[in-house]
Amino acid sequence: MLPAIAVGLVYGLQWWAPDVSQIAWWSGPIFLYVIVPIADRLVVPFDENPPEDLVEALEADFWYRGCVYAYIPMQFFGVILSSYLLTADSLTWLGLEDGLPLVSKIGLALTVGLVGGIGINTAHELGHKRVDYERWLSRIVLSQTFYGHFYVEHNRGHHVRVATPEDPASSRLGETLWRFYPRSIVGGFRSGWTLEKERLAREGKRTFSWSNQNLTAWLMSAVLWAALCAIFGLDLLPFLVLQAVYGISLLESVNYLEHYGLLRRTKENGRYERCTPEHSWNSDYAVSDIFLYHLQRHSDHHANPTRRYQVLRSMPESPQLPAGYAPLILVAYFPPLWRALMDRRVVAHYDGDVTRASIQPGKREKYLRAFPPAGT
Repeated sequence: MLPAIAVGLVYGLQWWAPDVSQIAWWSGPIFLYVIVPIADRLVVPFDENPPEDLVEALEADFWYRGCVYAYIPMQFFGVILSSYLLTADSLTWLGLEDGLPLVSKIGLALTVGLVGGIGINTAHELGHKRVDYERWLSRIVLSQTFYGHFYVEHNRGHHVRVATPEDPASSRLGETLWRFYPRSIVGGFRSGWTLEKERLAREGKRTFSWSNQNLTAWLMSAVLWAALCAIFGLDLLPFLVLQAVYGISLLESVNYLEHYGLLRRTKENGRYERCTPEHSWNSDYAVSDIFLYHLQRHSDHHANPTRRYQVLRSMPESPQLPAGYAPLILVAYFPPLWRALMDRRVVAHYDGDVTRASIQPGKREKYLRAFPPAGT
């Protein structure tokens, strides 16, 4: 509801602080980078788990599922409202005779982009479930950001290859967020396309057909964007692109945090060991976790992907992040700060043996010098 909240703030402030009111259009970034990190520090981290005898009842409780479903109409309400605001020539009822100034438009586009980024996480929660209509809802939610192939690649690619060099969505020790972005985005696209092409081939179906889940998801995005541009004008298109890029960047920033430097060992038969809670970073900071459907209990999610968010557990054997996702995304934008915060934690997780970590190619010698293995 951030776009609607921004409208309410601007409307209320226009009478006595019209210039200050324009900051409200940036409510998304302010919420993500300021409000949630402060709240995370004020609220005690929460590592309690639901009692096992209540798990079945919690899984069946529609309240939690309804919270996920309710996000979808509010998400698209925000998109439509923002589309109107971004293209209106006059907003006299908000004290703006000539519509939104460019800076305010950028802030609003980023705000609705945050809605789309959390929407990708909503799609993530729905896409893992066995109920067909929830999987369809997952792809519908992804239409805002034009990232429909995430449904295919995440479920059948990332969860199989997580914490291995073959996974584009698992970041490496010494890899910056800015280098990770293109590797994960391009690699995820290629992986999603290849996985779906192979599935259709096994079923004797053509790649370019209605059975291709990537194509149907992208078609949903194309229809949505075309409808919005038809209603509000082509001037909306640059802002649709901006919000999608920002929403995708938030998803990939979270991917960067979740498995940084972690590596599954190779067994004698050449296969990787089974994914365990030790291959995902956990974060028990409650406020970030609530806004992300317990995504920060990531270790249990990888161990039990179909578990609904309300019964995910904090795993004591998993490595712990020093903060919630929201402040860590901001830290990751600055690689020296990120390395200072996280590199020693990665090495400590492997009992001081940096050779057990997943290291960015070309930086192995650097890390061996910085963290020499015992006996060298």
